[in-house]
Amino acid sequence: MMLSKVFLPAITGHVPTDMVRAISAFSEFCSLVRRSVISEDSLLSIDEAVISFHHYREIFCNVGVRPTGFSLPRQHSLVHYHHLIQMFGAPNGLCSSITESKHIKAVKKPWRRSNRHNALGQMLITNQRLSKLAAAHVDFTARGMMEGHGLQLDVEQDDDADADADAEDGEKCLGEVKLAKTYGECEPCYFINHLTTSTARGYPRDINQLSHHTGHLNLQELIQRFLYDQLHLDAEISGQDIDLQECPQIDGYFIRVFHSAVATFYAPSDISGIHGMHHERIYSTPSWHQGPCRYDCVFIEKDPTLDGFQGMHVACVYLFFSFTHNNITYPCALVHWFSPISNEPCEDTGMWIVEPDILPDRSYLKAVIHLDCILRGAHLIGNYGRCFLPKDFSYHDSLDAFDSYYVNKYADHQSHEIAF
Repeated sequence: MMLSKVFLPAITGHVPTDMVRAISAFSEFCSLVRRSVISEDSLLSIDEAVISFHHYREIFCNVGVRPTGFSLPRQHSLVHYHHLIQMFGAPNGLCSSITESKHIKAVKKPWRRSNRHNALGQMLITNQRLSKLAAAHVDFTARGMMEGHGLQLDVEQDDDADADADAEDGEKCLGEVKLAKTYGECEPCYFINHLTTSTARGYPRDINQLSHHTGHLNLQELIQRFLYDQLHLDAEISGQDIDLQECPQIDGYFIRVFHSAVATFYAPSDISGIHGMHHERIYSTPSWHQGPCRYDCVFIEKDPTLDGFQGMHVACVYLFFSFTHNNITYPCALVHWFSPISNEPCEDTGMWIVEPDILPDRSYLKAVIHLDCILRGAHLIGNYGRCFLPKDFSYHDSLDAFDSYYVNKYADHQSHEIAF
């Protein structure tokens, strides 16, 4: 599943279409059986994924990759999942592979304990310290030092605390997004299992000065149109279409800028708290770890009556900020929109494809939205086509370099449940 996050878009256009569809069907199967709750509809989807996989995998025989056919026990086991789930319940990530269990201990858990930035050194130190603790535990036990004192040394504990995502033990709710506690923070500093924020403040509080400082010259107009929508919820004409003179005036308002927000949402199929709650940090900062900028993408609620991605927008966050009007504080985000290029997901990969909304002057279509509209973070992958990326291509440019993007529903298990 880790590889499938980026694998499908990478091979599309470079291998036969049936190979892409076979991998897509297998990834779909893996995501479905990983869910904590599996309904009758899920079982039907599992069966469809297995049938599709068995149909499209024949391409590997036809092109000579598997000329003698398939004799793979773990592929054969796919046909038994339906019956075994009915007998014993959801597997929920259970893996019987010894090598995979060792991989979890040596790689996945140390990765979750890192800050996910240049994590290899942190992972090696984590494994080294865990090995020393395990050796000390054996030695202390042999000496009788662990008896009679109620002392327990649990070197296998997986606390999964990292800078970007974590389990959340709060009460169950559909989801909420909150701004960071420190405003104007310029550079977050991270340590394993601990998050601190610097107190540096580099943004003007005046809206006109802030517009020039950030380069978003129409920020004031966008805030005025946003505020019109907030004050006229039942208006027939939206703030985007209303004459600007009818929008509230906000000259002299003070703006507080934030570099991150925390999204909390219900995600029982991922590592989550006792109520199935999970939280992740969404970033919008001009300098990430003293390097280039980082502007994360998010899912935004559009129509809760529609299923999956049809009921959502996807956008890139340029700025988190808040301001006060009539004694009401509005936590907001400045975003630029992406729109689906079709009414259906991609037939080959099963993922939706979106493209940035462009104005006639070739600039991005932007808007100010309330933070309550944001569901959680989203992951977009460039639609590379048949071309190869240059060797000096930087991932920092990945949200500006392509004409269209895949909405990655395999980013994690909760994304798979909402972005289908």
